[in-house]
Amino acid sequence: MWVVVYMAEGKAKADKIVELLTTEGFLVKIKPVYKNLAPEDNFFEVIVPKSEAHEAHRAITECRHLL
Repeated sequence: MWVVVYMAEGKAKADKIVELLTTEGFLVKIKPVYKNLAPEDNFFEVIVPKSEAHEAHRAITECRHLL
């Protein structure tokens, strides 16, 4: 099961989160919230496997200054 660990505003922000988490060794996916909006206007769910959610959220919190 996959769970949301971050809601990103815009594709660029979502990609930064994915890069951060991937570098830390997490499996990561993003899903657009709305299907008919342009990527820069959309929100994206950053999702990870449930077993990694706590650690992934911690990694995002610790590196928030880089985002």
